[in-house]
Amino acid sequence: MKRIKIAILISIVLIGGIVLVSLWANLQERRASEAVEKHPVVSTGGADMHLEKIRCVEDKHGEKTWELEAKSVHQYEAQNMMVLEDVKLTFYAKEGRTFFLTGKQGKVYQNSKDVEVVGDVVLTSSDGYRLKTDSASYRDSEKVVSTPDPVEIEGEQIRLTGKGMVVHTEDKTFKILSQVKTQLRGKKKI
Repeated sequence: MKRIKIAILISIVLIGGIVLVSLWANLQERRASEAVEKHPVVSTGGADMHLEKIRCVEDKHGEKTWELEAKSVHQYEAQNMMVLEDVKLTFYAKEGRTFFLTGKQGKVYQNSKDVEVVGDVVLTSSDGYRLKTDSASYRDSEKVVSTPDPVEIEGEQIRLTGKGMVVHTEDKTFKILSQVKTQLRGKKKI
């Protein structure tokens, strides 16, 4: 009788283990497929024009406002849109700060001047701050940068993480939308 109870117990544990492993594997597979669906790669087939290694500069009243570099550009005239590969953007702020934005792929909507960048998006500032996320969008009419993705911001004395972000460039304000965690790194005084 004791052997039967042990055999039943071992069977229950094995079945439970198999169920847990199956659930865990399905969860991992689902997360991986959601990550792939989240930021699909834009097809560059059917482009009206294709350029390699480009660099553009916008100048207003004799001062540079931004520079754009990309490994390649695909122009779609019907949508008035460009698809960029290996994007590097440099923004020059009025007060002298410089911002550098990089990402694997981007879209520029030429009529609205809106920009979307996806894939390992990193924004660094000339004063030592660094932001990392999966995607970022800039709406020129509102002067707003946003992302629904997890963000990580680091500076010399602070590290901030959260999910979702909205930056109002004119007001120089930003808001992390949820799951905010902040770590201060004060310097030790002797």
